[in-house]
Amino acid sequence: MRDDRSFIELKARQRAQALLDEGSYRELLDPFEGVMSPWLGAQGIVPQADDGMVVAKGTINGKPAVVVAIEGAFQGGSMGEVSGAKMAAALELAAEDNRNGIPTQAVLSLETGGVRLQEANLGLAAIADIHAAIVDLRRYTRWSALSPGPSAASAGCLSPPRCVAI
Repeated sequence: MRDDRSFIELKARQRAQALLDEGSYRELLDPFEGVMSPWLGAQGIVPQADDGMVVAKGTINGKPAVVVAIEGAFQGGSMGEVSGAKMAAALELAAEDNRNGIPTQAVLSLETGGVRLQEANLGLAAIADIHAAIVDLRRYTRWSALSPGPSAASAGCLSPPRCVAI
């Protein structure tokens, strides 16, 4: 079903679906898996079942792709241990596909406020893992970063050389 709202108005899951070819969207670790931060509840913050990070595989223009979309409405799109691990794993999956002869691109939709303060050290460690995965992936292909929301500077924190900003 076509969604005529602007890309900026879409939630993370809808943005991931919009980026991938129709019928090719397959979410990895969806909300029903219940993979969420173990640290937020103890601080009186209601966790979200996908930790604000959507990871999907599919195709873009018929070519394999991994899409990662951050939900800006959850904790300002901030990244913690679980959401950071999901992004790093998605990038590692794309690199592994490339190593196995499956040319897989990665697209990041970054509506983020940076590292989640409640998980500061764990979030920073996750950023390091993400950067390592990006460095590995760029040996095989370029990757794209979109910053659809009001946090337009967020793409800068993950944009080493050879990033194609759209």
